[in-house]
Amino acid sequence: MFINPASWLGRWLHWLFEASLVLKGMFAAGETLAGLGLLLTPNISIINLVGWLIRHNLTQEPDADMAKWVHHVTEVFPIQVQHFYAYYLLAHGVLKFLMVVMLARRILWAYPVAMLILAGFVSYQMTEFFRHGSIALMALSGFDAFMIGLVYREWGVLKLLRSQAKPA
Repeated sequence: MFINPASWLGRWLHWLFEASLVLKGMFAAGETLAGLGLLLTPNISIINLVGWLIRHNLTQEPDADMAKWVHHVTEVFPIQVQHFYAYYLLAHGVLKFLMVVMLARRILWAYPVAMLILAGFVSYQMTEFFRHGSIALMALSGFDAFMIGLVYREWGVLKLLRSQAKPA
């Protein structure tokens, strides 16, 4: 059913699982810090910072679509939107970080829970992809779907190893 964990491919898949946990943990920490930053930074400071960052781009290329879009978004960046993104990033980051920690500690019940959480992320990201067409969301969904496969495999291997370790 599962690839032998002691085989070359089994060890490589386990390494890939652990590397993806490190990546997920780093992204989760970044999201959490970004959420805290949005929550603790005054709205006007964010608007001024973004304006300062794009000012040079707008003077060099006043018709640059990205610069004009960022400029427009900061003009209509109310505090409610800032707080929504802050809480969203905090919740998303903390949830993913807890998931990573529990998987790293090899807590058995965390594996199916992690697969459900990742499936929820994929579902939301794909809904947003079809709504807005963001390639980044498609890439994140692909990574999360791949991660679901790795988590499922690790869960099976962990159950197998634990059943073999029990005395008869």
